[in-house]
Amino acid sequence: MPSVHALANPARFLKITRPLTPVLFWAGVLLIAIGTWAGLTQTPADYLQGESVRILYIHVPTAWLGTGGWTGIAMSSIAFFVWRHPLANIAARAIAAPGALFAGLCLATGSIWGRPTWGTWWQWDGRLTSMLLLFFVYLAYLALARADADRDGDGRIPALFGIAGSVLLPVIRYSVVWWNTLHQGPSITLSGSSIDAALLWPLWWTLAGFTLLFASIVIMRMRTLLALARVEARMRRMARA
Repeated sequence: MPSVHALANPARFLKITRPLTPVLFWAGVLLIAIGTWAGLTQTPADYLQGESVRILYIHVPTAWLGTGGWTGIAMSSIAFFVWRHPLANIAARAIAAPGALFAGLCLATGSIWGRPTWGTWWQWDGRLTSMLLLFFVYLAYLALARADADRDGDGRIPALFGIAGSVLLPVIRYSVVWWNTLHQGPSITLSGSSIDAALLWPLWWTLAGFTLLFASIVIMRMRTLLALARVEARMRRMARA
């Protein structure tokens, strides 16, 4: 098993991830299909929320990956500051776009779920507002990383922003505890789940599936960014020749 530092070598990273990418992608698609089918056809309606509860099989994984994506950006940014390895910076940049996508999907599915449950598409409560702020922070990071790359920056400013933005993560996590909001409290914790087992089991399939899909997208983007960096370096060498 190669170490983390060994994987930080771009050539070794590409060698390992090239065959791994389609495996992660299609395994994710299969698990999402199984979990979605099971959630739509094999589970009962909720006694309070009725059929609308089925959106949890999409909403929960998107929420998990929307926040988890920024955790990945923050960890990659810290690694970049500590070891100054460009692959860490590339990883953070690769995570940003799919992370923003899943944060947006979390907000969209939450609004669709909230309409029949709360009687409104949107409510400025702690969880929704902090998640919306995270979505905007994702967009700001994308713009900042693009600007830094265009001016041949060293990546430190986006990395610092990636670390600073992580302050939103505990706010999102504990917003339903700190403030009285429409959003329900934590349903799944280390001590157990408040969701009935008859409704819960397909969620593990979609959680695993979306996580694998997310990982495959990030790896594909990392490979693309590495290829672009190689092309740019070659063009610079040709221009100096």
